[in-house]
Amino acid sequence: MARRGHGEGSIYQRKDGRWTAALTLEDHRRKTFYGKTRKEVQDKLNAALHEQKQGMLSTGPQQTLRVYLERWLEQVCKPTMRPNTYQTYRFNLSHHVIPSLGHIKLQKLTPEQVQAFYVQKQHEGLKPRSIAVVHMALSSALDNAVKWGLVARNVAKLTTLPRIERYEAQILTVEQAYKLLQVARGSRIEVLLLVALTTGMRRGELLALRWGDIDFEQCMLYVRRTVSPIVGAGYVEGDPKTKAGRRKIALPDVVIEALKEHRERQEKARIEAGEKWRDLGIVFCNLYGDFYDPGGMRRKFKKLLRDAGLPDMRFHDLRHSAAMVLAAAQVDLKTAQERLGHGSIATTADIYMQVTMKMQQEAVKKLNEFFKR
Repeated sequence: MARRGHGEGSIYQRKDGRWTAALTLEDHRRKTFYGKTRKEVQDKLNAALHEQKQGMLSTGPQQTLRVYLERWLEQVCKPTMRPNTYQTYRFNLSHHVIPSLGHIKLQKLTPEQVQAFYVQKQHEGLKPRSIAVVHMALSSALDNAVKWGLVARNVAKLTTLPRIERYEAQILTVEQAYKLLQVARGSRIEVLLLVALTTGMRRGELLALRWGDIDFEQCMLYVRRTVSPIVGAGYVEGDPKTKAGRRKIALPDVVIEALKEHRERQEKARIEAGEKWRDLGIVFCNLYGDFYDPGGMRRKFKKLLRDAGLPDMRFHDLRHSAAMVLAAAQVDLKTAQERLGHGSIATTADIYMQVTMKMQQEAVKKLNEFFKR
């Protein structure tokens, strides 16, 4: 027999003994709740009425997290995101989130389950920074689920991520940068390192550089694209992350001459490769004209550091080292920002501050040597 309380929707008991509550939504559809007792369904209904009043009631159809994520990736991410961002989201959701949480109903996913998932990933050896990237993809997806009315809240935002250790960039002095280039003489990445240290270009920008991006007459280089290796998608090219990243950089004569010699060596390699050569016009390519593997480049870079007796560092730290070179050449902050492609001059100022401290430390060492008693 149906029973209706004041302002509570409808509550009734089924023939099988279960209690049912129904709430009419704004689009005239009905949302139904079940329970073993009248009080249980009354509590569920009261909670739904409160969420409805706050505009937080999820009204979408029941579906697993896997089904929702696949739909979100194809309908929202793919048409609106940069290709490498889309591929990164797809990889992290497909490789990490879906195998662990994909079977759970979207509306039933809890903060506790997501938190346990992050802990599990950390135990499996995933670094905190990588877990943060997974979290970013999942949280973005759940933000959209809230927007679509599929869930009442983004449970990923109610979790705590592992602490990311702050990385202190290793910065080469001008003397150390010169030593690295001396040791790199004759290696496959000699000219790449020279361009990195004189322009401050990012790894992806260097590996995406085409010969058509270099104006030898005007001694100018144009940064127009970047490339990222994405598991399962190969090399994905896209625009620089920010408007400032798309820039032109004046090149010194020494770099122009090195690039001309590099082009001559590449032409010989093209002839030797024959039909295996892929004519993509890439400046820093592999033996067959295709994109250079970042892993192989990283290994060569690390070996050169060891051979030069220099501290271990990330390839990305060459951007900071390029700032050191600019500061030593007394290049002003605004020009440095434009060359490095920073969206904010505050970022450049922060790096310049680190560089200045490094230069002061080097100066103190020299003073100690000069005035040693």
